[in-house]
Amino acid sequence: MAAKDHTDVTAASQQNPQTTFKQTKFTPGSFWDRRRRVVRLNTLQAQLHMLKTTGRYDCFDLKWHPVYDQKPSVWPVPNHQFWDSDVAKWIESACYFLEQYEDAETQKAVEELVEKIRHAQQDDGYLNLHYTVVQPGKRFTNLRDMHELYNAGHLIEAALIHEQHFKNQRLLEPILKYVHLLHSIFGPGETQTHGYPGHPEIELALLRLWRATGDDKALELAQYFIEERGNPKGVNGRHYYDVEAENRNELPNLRPDAYPFPRSYWYQQAHKPIVDQETIEGHSVRAMYLLTSVADLSLINQSTIKEKYLPALNRLWRNMVDRKMYLTGGIGAIKQWEGFGIDYFLPQSTEEGGCYAETCASIGVIMLAERLLQLDLNGEYADVMELCLYNAVLTGMSLDGKAFTYDNQLGSSDETLSERQTWFEVSCCPPNVSRLLGYLGGCLWTHKQTGPQSLEFNVHLYSSATTEAQIGKKIVKLSQTSNWPWKGDIDFKLTGAEDIETTIRLRIPAWAETYELSPALSGVVTQKGYITLPASYLSTNPKFRLSLPLKPRLIKPHPLTNQSIAAVARGPIVYCVEDADNDWVKDHFKSVVLDTNVPLVESETGKAVYKINGEEEAEEFVMITAENAARFLKTDDMGYECRTQYAIEKGRRETLKYVPYFVRANRGGRGMMRVGLRVGEFVEE
Repeated sequence: MAAKDHTDVTAASQQNPQTTFKQTKFTPGSFWDRRRRVVRLNTLQAQLHMLKTTGRYDCFDLKWHPVYDQKPSVWPVPNHQFWDSDVAKWIESACYFLEQYEDAETQKAVEELVEKIRHAQQDDGYLNLHYTVVQPGKRFTNLRDMHELYNAGHLIEAALIHEQHFKNQRLLEPILKYVHLLHSIFGPGETQTHGYPGHPEIELALLRLWRATGDDKALELAQYFIEERGNPKGVNGRHYYDVEAENRNELPNLRPDAYPFPRSYWYQQAHKPIVDQETIEGHSVRAMYLLTSVADLSLINQSTIKEKYLPALNRLWRNMVDRKMYLTGGIGAIKQWEGFGIDYFLPQSTEEGGCYAETCASIGVIMLAERLLQLDLNGEYADVMELCLYNAVLTGMSLDGKAFTYDNQLGSSDETLSERQTWFEVSCCPPNVSRLLGYLGGCLWTHKQTGPQSLEFNVHLYSSATTEAQIGKKIVKLSQTSNWPWKGDIDFKLTGAEDIETTIRLRIPAWAETYELSPALSGVVTQKGYITLPASYLSTNPKFRLSLPLKPRLIKPHPLTNQSIAAVARGPIVYCVEDADNDWVKDHFKSVVLDTNVPLVESETGKAVYKINGEEEAEEFVMITAENAARFLKTDDMGYECRTQYAIEKGRRETLKYVPYFVRANRGGRGMMRVGLRVGEFVEE
């Protein structure tokens, strides 16, 4: 593909949010400004401290570390395998915030890490900790399990924002050299390796690299990895992973710990070519990163690639959101392979048989949904993006930004309490949350020039923020002001568009029973969850208000999950009960029966206190109360006999106090929490 084609395609398709984020400024004191301020002032420094104290910060010095002698916790992946990407994701996160806020200490650490990476690069361009220090001479001998290419992908993403902020190629230069080495090694040529990464990530990074640089080798390599994956006859009529394992002298019945049985290639989404996959399977993060890259490749090549892959994208999306997604937007029920179970298998807690819902997986859902929105302006994608953002992802970081979750059960147990940790042996999730909040502004809305003097904005998410678009020499600004997600009134203001024919589309969430636009617009057009405000309306109403009613409601999982439970939601926020507010609980709410006839009331403003730079701050939130709505199953002395109806304790009731799921484990307590409570008809004894 020629350079001219690169320019044309880039202009015609939407840029990535990792590039457009800086066009958005969050209003000081607004919800997402507060969360991002926590990351900027607390999280980045806390994570930097962990990088330094665990050995990651100095890993590119290529010196031996005691961790390298450890037995893998999950065979055969070494415990240090992800150190390259942990560093890369921290650099990426830091650069997003440095782009908008000065921080001398953070900038110094970024610059120092970049120099370490440069010095760690081998003469031919190779750049990987494990195969340089621990197993030299074994490069690319285990693409299935080891993460050379995954780590390379995160280094690419770090290099892109580093170059954007620092305006130099201190990191991008060595990364491009590495990409060119990879391009020479992998591909369809007779002398090339016909393999692909066991953990997708580099594909989406390569596509972003191509958009930024026009380097065709990046595009060619990304497309090869995507199209070759799952080829059953990739190497002399055999699956590449079979040949690779044989070359390692690996016994045929030997299996990685994440596999339930040998050759479980669905774990890597490599059991079939993507176009032939009927259901979403395997490791949930791998699946999301892979599909994100497929969607992005379809955006780049809208003729042949989109036609080829769009049916598979739609099919796998439907299977995921309809049959394999939790009420919170979490995905992945099975701990062993950190991924999907069978259709409708969505237990709430470990002791019920599963519920993993890794933080990174829901971040991956957001990444996929954002790309799909560019292929098809469908409100469902933004609905899911919003669901994941406020619930499955936001719960992954404490309110003070210093503790994190890896997996996110919807129900606690004695084995798995509702709690967070400062770091993990595999710490992919903490910097993943940081980098998402770093470029979040790019997910709120998109805009594009549709003619010499015409412009359109598509608003996907609501917050207090301002974005701008340049058309010729004019700057057009669109702002939204609100107390979202606690209040449903959003005030918009369009400025600088006097001579520009501007169209705005606003998403109406699927959970909203109704909406009100003021001033009113007659004959409003709604398509796929978006209402269109034409230029004729905006020319006389540059200020307008969208009102979405926020009130408590009950939500339930699909009936085929065989779970007779109900949860509480309000707007985009899913709620939970925890012992911090319901101190009478003793069994993780397992015996609680919710009386659904009791009204859900917005009772009070909750408050969680945390510190930034030693100063106390508070996150306020809407609490919901169901007075005397908790009844209790009688579970003692049940015996073996069959029962036609279960009984609840006579006369006993307790009041239920609900808080947002993301607030859990921030205010003390014993770690007891639950999202969905049992409902149904029971006799009173």
